Amino acid sequence: MAQGTVLDPPSPNTPTETLLEFPDNRILIDLCGEFDRNLTRIESALDVQIIRRGNQLAVIGQGNALDRAADLLQTLYQRIEAGKTVEDGDIDAELRMGAAARAKGAGPGDQMEMFKGGPVEIKTRKKLVEPRTEAQKTFVKNLFSKELAFGIGPAGTGKTYLAVAVGVSMFLTGRVDKIILSRPAVEAGERLGFLPGDMKEKVDPYMQPLYDALNDFLPAKQVAKLIEEKTIEIAPLAFMRGRTLANAFVVLDEAQNATTMQMKMFLTRLGEGSRMVITGDRSQIDLPRGVQSGLRDAERLLGGINKISFNYFTAKDVVRHPLVAAIIEAYEADEPVG
Repeated sequence: MAQGTVLDPPSPNTPTETLLEFPDNRILIDLCGEFDRNLTRIESALDVQIIRRGNQLAVIGQGNALDRAADLLQTLYQRIEAGKTVEDGDIDAELRMGAAARAKGAGPGDQMEMFKGGPVEIKTRKKLVEPRTEAQKTFVKNLFSKELAFGIGPAGTGKTYLAVAVGVSMFLTGRVDKIILSRPAVEAGERLGFLPGDMKEKVDPYMQPLYDALNDFLPAKQVAKLIEEKTIEIAPLAFMRGRTLANAFVVLDEAQNATTMQMKMFLTRLGEGSRMVITGDRSQIDLPRGVQSGLRDAERLLGGINKISFNYFTAKDVVRHPLVAAIIEAYEADEPVG
C-alpha cells in the first residue's frame, strides 16, 4: 500500500498573492501613475510586488506588508474616486496615517475616514491641504478649536505651512477679518540698519517663508491686493508692540528667537475674536548667548492652561525630502544627553 506524502504547512515567510479588482479603468490608470511610478513607490515602501492584470492588481507579499499594500491601494483608489490627487506626498501620508490607524486598532479601509470632512481638510483658494502625519492632524484640529496653539518641532514638519493654511481658510470663510504673520528678525540684530533700502526692504528677506506659504494658498494678485489693503500683514515681531489684535488670525513663526519679554508682549496682543498660533524649533535658537528663549519660557509657564494647546513634532513628521528627517535624526543623536 502506497504511503501518502505529508506536506509541510506553508511557512509564514512564504509570499502570498491578493487580487484586487477596480471597476473604473480610468481611475486605475491614475492610481498606477505615469509609468506605474505610484506602484513602484508602494512596492519599495512595503517590500511587495504589484502586477497589473487588466483592471486588476495582484499584490504579492508577506503577512502584514501584503495587507497594508492592499489596504493602501484601495484607499488611494477611493481618494481619486472622490476627486483628489495621488502624488508622492499623498502616498507617504497614507503610509504614515495608515500605520498609525492600525496601531490604534483601526481596520482595513478605515484610514480614508481620516481625510473626510471636518477640520482635517483645509480649503484654500488654490488647493486643498491635508495633514500628512498624526501630529499634523492633531495640530490642525487644535488650530480650528483652540484660540491659542503652539507648534513646536524641527524644520520641515509643516508647522508654519499648516498654520498659514488654516489662517487663509478661516479668512476665506469669514471667521476672521484679517491675517497677521510675524517673525523675529533676530538674525539681523543691529546689522539691520546696514542693509540697503527702506525698512520693508530690510526685513522682507526674513519674512520670505511667510510670503511663500501665502502664495501657495492664494493667487499672487490677491495676496498683493490684500497686503496693500493691510488685510494681510507681514511684519517683524517688534512691530506688534502696543497693538490689540482683534478678529484676526495671528501667526508668530520662528518663536524660539523671541525673548521672554517679546513673547509676553506678543501673547498679550490677543484680542476678541482672534486666533493665535506660535511655531518654533528649539534646536535653532539664534539669540545671543545667555538670553533665554521666550518659547521655552512659554512652555514652562503656560503648559498647565487647558485652553492653550501645545503640539509637538519629531523627525518622523518631516514632510520635506526624506533626507531632511535623516539629517535631523543624526543631529539629535549627536546632542549631549542632559
